Amino acid sequence: MYEAPAVVRDNTRVTADSRGDYQELVDEISELLGAPATLENRDFELIAFGAYDSEDELDAAALDPVRTRSILTRRSTTAVRTWFEGFGITRATGPVRIPPTPEAGVYRGRICLPVRHRGVVLGYVWLLDSDPGPTERQLTAAMEVTVRIGALLADEAQHGADLTRELRAVLTAERDWRREMAVAELRSALGSRADGPHTMVCVAPWPSADPDDAPSVRTVPGATALCTVPWAAADQCLALLVRLRSADVLTPATSAAGRLLERAGRLGPVRTAAGIATARAGLAELGTSWREASAAARAALAEPPLGPVAEWAHIGPFRLLTALPPETAHDPAVQVLLSPAHRELARTAEVYLDRAGQAGRTAAELGIHRQTLYYRLSRVEKLTGLDLDDGEDRLLLHMALKGARL
Repeated sequence: MYEAPAVVRDNTRVTADSRGDYQELVDEISELLGAPATLENRDFELIAFGAYDSEDELDAAALDPVRTRSILTRRSTTAVRTWFEGFGITRATGPVRIPPTPEAGVYRGRICLPVRHRGVVLGYVWLLDSDPGPTERQLTAAMEVTVRIGALLADEAQHGADLTRELRAVLTAERDWRREMAVAELRSALGSRADGPHTMVCVAPWPSADPDDAPSVRTVPGATALCTVPWAAADQCLALLVRLRSADVLTPATSAAGRLLERAGRLGPVRTAAGIATARAGLAELGTSWREASAAARAALAEPPLGPVAEWAHIGPFRLLTALPPETAHDPAVQVLLSPAHRELARTAEVYLDRAGQAGRTAAELGIHRQTLYYRLSRVEKLTGLDLDDGEDRLLLHMALKGARL
């Protein structure tokens, strides 16, 4: 008799990577039905797929763009999801046969085995239909396996919900004993994984307030936990805790940030950027990591050349500017220069200061004559009362111009 894979627990929470468990269960269904099976969650995001048993099956899949895209991109489009749900798979308690529809890119019929737990659909097992196809007895045996998959998905979902709640508590708590307690709870939930190198990723602003639009940890490689937290005004951002193999290599974080930005781009036209904190061992400085990640995201939004993914270590003066109160940028001397009427003068002054006061480089970048540059700079001095030959006045103007975009 098949024995379900054990789920390792620590302090009553799941801490093992269950990817192998899903793969074993999907392979078991593939063997029972004599056809490769695919497991997706209820959002049609790929979890595992069975190996092809024959070249014929591989050719059939290659001719079906919906199946090919699902495997290669690990998700299906909204249109595909809506089309399949139209066959009642969200309500079904047994196998659902879906006929081929070439105009929808579905060249082969499907059999969908809904994965449920306590009456709630948590995912779907898919296989290409064939003639004569699996028998009712085979399908019944396969549905028994989906029960074990459902229990595993439910367990993982509960664990993910716990991590989401605890990560949000850490990031929103005051810097006192409440944050320390929240960190302790998160450390307990993660078990031994809490001691390894981690970093934080901030994606801001997140373009949707719908919880269903937030990605799951499973679909973001390297992700340990994620949640949404308040951002400027009424917006929110996405916070992601990423585990690293080495504190010197941030590749998992940059890859995760890139994937999340792609998803954000599909949700709306809002310009979004991502920030990545310095890597640290353990969770003791998680609050600091989050401030760095959110600061880097703010810098990337303010200074597009830094983004769309910016590392805190590489944002230069914005490391200091993002730590200052918002009202700091509104210095009385510079305020008049920040009005829409003087936008060109403000840009001229900032490029001039960015180029260390080198007139030739500034004029070339702006595409203007040197005399035009000198005229504009004189107007800047008159409007602000600042002397651009004075180092401190230059510093004040430079900081105010940079900070105004934050």
